[in-house]
Amino acid sequence: MERVRSADPATGLRAVGALHRLAERVEVEHVAKARAAGWSWEDIGDALGVTRQSVHAKHGKRERNV
Repeated sequence: MERVRSADPATGLRAVGALHRLAERVEVEHVAKARAAGWSWEDIGDALGVTRQSVHAKHGKRERNV
């Protein structure tokens, strides 16, 4: 893993926050695509390395609001 170039913790933490937000947006998009393609919550959970219950709890409400 390449080292962060800045010695400033604030810079590094802002970068981590930005990466978390990006990962969340990508996850939301691809969970929706997987559900539209007929994937089960278990299939999605397996792909993400989490339980079907946790992925359903996180994303199931979005599906009901569509």
